[in-house]
Amino acid sequence: MATLAEQSRIAPPSLPTRLSPGAWALIVGLALFCIPTFIFVVRESWSGEAGAHGPIVLATGLWLLHTRWLEVRDMRSIPAQGPVWAMLAVLIPLTIFARITQIVEIEGYMMYATVLVVLYSLVGLRVMKGLWFPLFYLAFMFPPPETLVAAVTVPMKMWLSQAAVGFLQLFGYPIGGEGVRIYIGQYELLVAAACSGINSIVSLAAISLFYIYMRHQAEWRYALLLVLFIVPVALIANFFRVLILILLTYHSGEATAQGFLHNFAGLVMFGIALLTIFGIDVVLKPLWDRFVTHHREATHA
Repeated sequence: MATLAEQSRIAPPSLPTRLSPGAWALIVGLALFCIPTFIFVVRESWSGEAGAHGPIVLATGLWLLHTRWLEVRDMRSIPAQGPVWAMLAVLIPLTIFARITQIVEIEGYMMYATVLVVLYSLVGLRVMKGLWFPLFYLAFMFPPPETLVAAVTVPMKMWLSQAAVGFLQLFGYPIGGEGVRIYIGQYELLVAAACSGINSIVSLAAISLFYIYMRHQAEWRYALLLVLFIVPVALIANFFRVLILILLTYHSGEATAQGFLHNFAGLVMFGIALLTIFGIDVVLKPLWDRFVTHHREATHA
């Protein structure tokens, strides 16, 4: 029979599975603090096109978080609480300020940062590292900051306008452009932020990252290569979306193009973009495997 000292060398002492009353009080306080912000994000962001992917990210992210937690929960440790309270002392006032000013983008991210700090205080750094992808993925629930959207969408809108005008001129359409304004026939169109690609890039990036992680998490180099296709695919999809809206306006009138078919075209092009990512994976994976095999053979030769 092994002595007590031998048993301690064989198996490290297990951590308590139950949370302390203090930890439960912290969780309850966090929930009361975060629920109003979460409701605000759902009302202001998820109800529009820019945040339509939010419920999907939440559902799949929580499932993925639960799955990964079952694999890493034995690594749980309790870190020093001094840095935790220092970070909370910074984040909580910032979140309150964002709530008062009704800046949904900042409030959402500040709230989520507070959640991560509390989670770190309960499970430790090793578990957080093991949960890095679900925690990163769940951040896509929140809309990107307006300053970032403005900086990204302006060149996208310019490019889409010029590309669409140049393409349709090849087919003899009476079309011209000035900045983000497009003139075709008697109609004038404005390429808005919704058509510029940022919404599709965020949504497509979120769903594509989930797909890539589930299929290729063990092959991070190939996964990174596949991620590089997300932005070009989103831009090309939005280019065709703008073309469709221009042609609908010219042939069927502005009312038709700006009605149900406007949003429907966005959904169709998003679906095509997502299927394109899947198709690229199907075509690229055998080529990647062949390249890796050839490289290994050349290395060992």
